[in-house]
Amino acid sequence: MSDTFSFLLGSDPTGQPVGQPLRLTNRHGLIAGATGTGKTVTLQRLVENFSDAGVAVFATDIKGDLCGLGVAGQPTGKVAERIASMPWLAHQPKAYPVTLWDIQGRSGHPLRTTLSEIGPLLLGNLLELTDSQQAALYAAYRVADREGLLLLDLKDLKALLNYLQGNPQALGEDAALFTRASAQALLRRLASLEQQGAEALFGEPALRLEDLLRPTADGRGMVHLLDARGLVHDAPRVYATFLLWLLAELFEQLPERGDAERPLLALFFDEAHLLFNGTPRALQERLEQVVRLIRSRGVGVYFVTQSPGDLPDTVLGQLGMRIQHALRAYTVREQKALRAVAQGFRPNPHIDTLATLTELGIGEALVGTLDEKGTPAPVQRVAIAPPQSRIGPLGENERARLLSDSALAGRYERTLDRESAYELLAERADDAARVKEASSASASPVTDMLGDFLQRTVQSAVRQTASQLGRQLVRGLLGSLRGSGKR
Repeated sequence: MSDTFSFLLGSDPTGQPVGQPLRLTNRHGLIAGATGTGKTVTLQRLVENFSDAGVAVFATDIKGDLCGLGVAGQPTGKVAERIASMPWLAHQPKAYPVTLWDIQGRSGHPLRTTLSEIGPLLLGNLLELTDSQQAALYAAYRVADREGLLLLDLKDLKALLNYLQGNPQALGEDAALFTRASAQALLRRLASLEQQGAEALFGEPALRLEDLLRPTADGRGMVHLLDARGLVHDAPRVYATFLLWLLAELFEQLPERGDAERPLLALFFDEAHLLFNGTPRALQERLEQVVRLIRSRGVGVYFVTQSPGDLPDTVLGQLGMRIQHALRAYTVREQKALRAVAQGFRPNPHIDTLATLTELGIGEALVGTLDEKGTPAPVQRVAIAPPQSRIGPLGENERARLLSDSALAGRYERTLDRESAYELLAERADDAARVKEASSASASPVTDMLGDFLQRTVQSAVRQTASQLGRQLVRGLLGSLRGSGKR
């Protein structure tokens, strides 16, 4: 079979296979369509393709049924009929290697990052800060960098904000940006974040990218699924912020790969509109930049949403694979959007793209792929090939078995709380209190206590320096202090 079909999607109306060269699947993609048209099954098919090709996958499981990848399918009825209509498919029911993740740590391995890694721009977006509050947050992060105060979790940032209120001289030239009102507003926003349960996202051990990229013993790519059933409804900004951080971290950490025979990682972001809705222009520009450049790191990004109009045009223009399931158009606005979707495909003289969009059945889609030369191929009507794993969710016992058998079992479950801003600032406060007490004592005891204080100060500085040498305050492209957020 030619390389054109090395990444099979399904068959055209004549029964011929439709696909795209695997080496071009880092050019990103889109899966769109109305509810109930088959987006999740299409997503499942693409995930299986990547895993079989040795490409790692990270996907968000919005409805809880994508985890069926972890057990073999049992095709019956119309699914079995479609498989029979594709003799070239070599369909074989099988389970795929799945690792389950959950930010809360209930239904999967806990998924964390640190505040130092996420940076002030993304954190400000999560907290929905005003310009003045964002400026105060940037100032606090600069102090943390300058003084070696590692920000791991929310208590570290709260300790830093309280410290700066009492010690404004530590801000240096940024003192005018950090007002008491802004600090109090930041503390209130952090308290609100804690009430949403978002504190579970921040801390250690943080996610290690090598754990995402490591293949299985049989050479297949590991499929990592984030359980987002509650998260996407209860805390959509936490959901979006984590995905934005992951994109930035991959861009920051992965080396350039150039043109390779296959991607290194495929990302599938369901409810993709949440990544763009309400984000500041500065952040959106960085996201668009990362999507444009990250393919050179061997990462393909696939957005899953109801309508292509949910994504900015600058992002849509970068998507090499487009899979459009049926759309409904009852109003003038919906009909206008339908025409825009049809115009997004390269025309095919044998297909009325606009009419077909409303005629597609479940599991059918209009598909635009890239040909051997990397140019868009004419749109085709495609019957999506069924997945080889189960179409449907796992039971609780099946999920528990996957977790217990996971190669990462026990690695992320136990939290770490190493010395960071909270502990260092508490130590400074204790030392300051001792000095204050010593000032009221006699001269000789004062000298002794000051000597002890200086010794502890030197020891603390040595610890901070060693800690700084042993770590890097990584914040990626999206979280950089050099972001162009307004002050």
